[in-house]
Amino acid sequence: MPTTNNITKALAALTAMFSTHAAFAADGWFDSASVEIGGANKAQMIRLAGQKDWNKRWLPANGYHLSGYWDFNVAGWRGTEYKDVKGDHQYYAVIGVTPVFRYESDDKLGLFGEAGIGASLFSTVYKNAGNHLSTAFEFADHIGVGYALPNRWEFTARVQHYSNGGIKHPNSGVNWLVMKAAYRF
Repeated sequence: MPTTNNITKALAALTAMFSTHAAFAADGWFDSASVEIGGANKAQMIRLAGQKDWNKRWLPANGYHLSGYWDFNVAGWRGTEYKDVKGDHQYYAVIGVTPVFRYESDDKLGLFGEAGIGASLFSTVYKNAGNHLSTAFEFADHIGVGYALPNRWEFTARVQHYSNGGIKHPNSGVNWLVMKAAYRF
């Protein structure tokens, strides 16, 4: 189980990674960076991510098109009912990558919808509040709606589900409500 010291080191590494976002953007590694917060049954999450736009436009119609991006993320989860014991905490580090499809306007501003299915790797098996994911590898899928502003900021609300897809049981899955703020370089 991760210790407070390990979590502090992981957060320091994340801070260092995102403080160099300008260098990544200049090299073309990422087009945007985001911070996300989420809540699930007896659990909280914070996630930092970098996105790389596919720069594709499929199915253009009436000023809108289908596009997408890669989302590379690192998250910290905190369960507050470890092994179904109220007040007993468990901390998780999660890394993931998700291809995300987005339906957006041609100028990439205003309202958009998105959906993605990706893969995540957990630092330890999730056992919290009656939810048990029996593998460290999990699929992460989401659907969301957002709004992109002219000042390069965008905000998204989404529902996200983690599950191993039945690879191993038990596999109750974990459902999250997630809020995301992203900035395009």
